[in-house]
Amino acid sequence: MKKPTRQTDRHVEAVLAALDVLECFLAQPTISTMEMMQTTRFTRNRVMRLTGTLTHRGYLMADPETGAFSTGPKIYALGKVFERNRVILSLIRPVLRDITLKTGESASFYVREGYERVVLAREEGTHAIRHAIAEGQRMDLHAGAAGKAILAYSPAEMVNIVLAKTGLPKRTAATITDKNRFLKELGNVRGQGYAVSIGERAVDVCALAAPVFEHGHELVGALCISGPINRFTSQIRKSYAELLLVAAMKLSRQLGWAQTGNDRDRRLPGDVQEGESSDGYRKKASA
Repeated sequence: MKKPTRQTDRHVEAVLAALDVLECFLAQPTISTMEMMQTTRFTRNRVMRLTGTLTHRGYLMADPETGAFSTGPKIYALGKVFERNRVILSLIRPVLRDITLKTGESASFYVREGYERVVLAREEGTHAIRHAIAEGQRMDLHAGAAGKAILAYSPAEMVNIVLAKTGLPKRTAATITDKNRFLKELGNVRGQGYAVSIGERAVDVCALAAPVFEHGHELVGALCISGPINRFTSQIRKSYAELLLVAAMKLSRQLGWAQTGNDRDRRLPGDVQEGESSDGYRKKASA
């Protein structure tokens, strides 16, 4: 019996054709319609439809005098995103490895993508039984420590948009499904500087997550430790929270975060000032 084709293995011919057009620019920066036809073997009408669409969306630009095409601002913007992500990943992976080395648990870094969170980077734990997820995996924002950490430090209007779009679907008995209670939980996360999930997304998983910022105090994502609930005792959670906050602070500084005179009330979780204990400002931190 023939196996059904997975959605990830399906292809949209029009998208493939548009990518063929864009890949013409790997060989030269400016290409005429005729050169594009010769490279892709598409008809003139097809090339004109594809280039017209790509120009309309900013991926191509047409020279008004010659009619030749070059890459547009959207290509440049995507290139900058790719470059930024490479830099971020080069800094994140050593931090994840250090966390796993010190705890034996899995460490991950999540970013928000639309109405979901995505595993941008992952370091597997060393225990035989561990929390298993994959890089690129998408999850809810409302269920789990990393999602709550991301929403807690996102603008209020973004939180409202996400909740209006996705709601608070129940994933386990521990998932918070009441909006008022969830917003209060986000306030608690901001108060202690990190989020905790005990079986909110998966019944047997405990996780802690702390926000990571870059220059301008812009939120980048959330650093997370996760593993089986039975290993995350109250004392262990307290220890891991301290480790996580320090790691998140270190990573944020590497990404360009810096405290300014007007930023003291938004001090980065995990940052310690002169004459202050490491948990002196986290009065609400729970074990």
